[in-house]
Amino acid sequence: MIGLLIQDNAFEQDIRELLMSFYPGETYAHEVKDGVAFYVESRLGDGEVRLLMWDDGADVSAAGNGAGARPELKPPAPGFSLTMDNSAPADLSDHLGTKNVIKQMFYKMLCTRTGKTLPWGSLTGIRPTKIALSRLEEGWDEEEIRRYMKETYLASDEKVNLSVEIAAREKRLLEPLDYERGYSLYVGIPFCPTTCLYCSFTSYPIGKWKGRTGLYLDALFHELEYTAKKMEGRPLDTVYFGGGTPTSLEAGEIDSILCKLDQLFDLSRALEFTVEAGRPDSITRQKLQVLRDHGITRISINPQTMNQSTLDLIGRRHTVEMVKERYYMAREMGFDNINMDLIMGLPQEGMDEVRRTLDEIRAMKPDSLTVHSLAIKRAARLNMFKEDYEGLTIQNTPEMIDLSAACARELGMEPYYLYRQKNMAGNFENVGYALPGKACIYNILIMEEMQTIVACGAGTTTKVVFPAENRRERCENVKEVEQYISRIDEMIGRKERILV
Repeated sequence: MIGLLIQDNAFEQDIRELLMSFYPGETYAHEVKDGVAFYVESRLGDGEVRLLMWDDGADVSAAGNGAGARPELKPPAPGFSLTMDNSAPADLSDHLGTKNVIKQMFYKMLCTRTGKTLPWGSLTGIRPTKIALSRLEEGWDEEEIRRYMKETYLASDEKVNLSVEIAAREKRLLEPLDYERGYSLYVGIPFCPTTCLYCSFTSYPIGKWKGRTGLYLDALFHELEYTAKKMEGRPLDTVYFGGGTPTSLEAGEIDSILCKLDQLFDLSRALEFTVEAGRPDSITRQKLQVLRDHGITRISINPQTMNQSTLDLIGRRHTVEMVKERYYMAREMGFDNINMDLIMGLPQEGMDEVRRTLDEIRAMKPDSLTVHSLAIKRAARLNMFKEDYEGLTIQNTPEMIDLSAACARELGMEPYYLYRQKNMAGNFENVGYALPGKACIYNILIMEEMQTIVACGAGTTTKVVFPAENRRERCENVKEVEQYISRIDEMIGRKERILV
């Protein structure tokens, strides 16, 4: 347990997130109590930021940190000694500037305390490429951005270069879009064949809704009808049909949704239409034919791993052979933009398992590859019932990340979007790679928040962007399917308050 004695709560989250990066899975106390290994104390005043660390005993080296006997500083609890004491000037009226000073200083203290560094330095946000992209939009050159990210966030050269490369590619890909009037549409299907061990997305086993999914579609159609009327006359740039797993629905239900979209929206100018066919065990030839008949331009078939023992462990009820079979079926039917998702850091997987997966992917040659680093959310079974999985080893290493990047580049793909999550194994990132012309514009938009995305369905979030004001507003739909159905008019009312 780590104690947090934070003078200004506005900076608590930043301090906590850095601690989580160095001490994943730790718990925190906001008061003096038993079981605390060390305390972090922040003091703000007189134009400076001061951070102190108090340890239970004096075994941690304090060399170069100005600690030692300080009679004017009272320990938070008996037996604790001051082991680090750093301060730096800061304009306390500038919240962002002060935050960066605190994070820089605290990051260096944690590096000293643990003897390790992090690939992203003091950066804890989920959108590091947004830093680079916004500055490219402002006219900065790439070298200026690299220097700024190195000096401000202490990130590694590798991650800084990756951020700038992706941001430059994003800028080119987004140039045709009208941020002011254009929008994207997300259609959410909250059902899956099963719930994976690591998953916290809003999804419900499709079997429990057998014979009742029509109730969900009725509510979804009502929300789509409102959205089409509200957004009439504005160009629709991208459509993303996700979940859950949309293909867990029957072929006829998928067809009825796509027919509804054809009826309500002008799809003629859309740059892309993605359908997450994600789980191979949900894919049939009939469902793929429905997608082909509606001109779907991009699908995902997501193995996550090509190791059968891991698939069994994480609750994916399909085989490695099924992944290949469904993939080649889609190819034979004419799909020429297929994405595959992989996860690095899955339980019990090491370098041998990662190599085996990448060898299989290399042979199949998908058009894009999204490489995730495992992030265990609070709502995932792997976290909620952790005592049942105590013996599992979870590792993600720079070598695994490098191997996946090399595989993507070897296939002719380029990185085109990136994001991070909390509790991410190895403190790395998720990166989307694609062949030229096969990048998913929607993926960039959802991460960089450059354009309004209207989302329909249970558990979805609508984000409205006001480019001229550099302002964003959001509203969420309830996650529980029964609640979504019974409160659909309330969900529409939430949209009405922010859509203009």
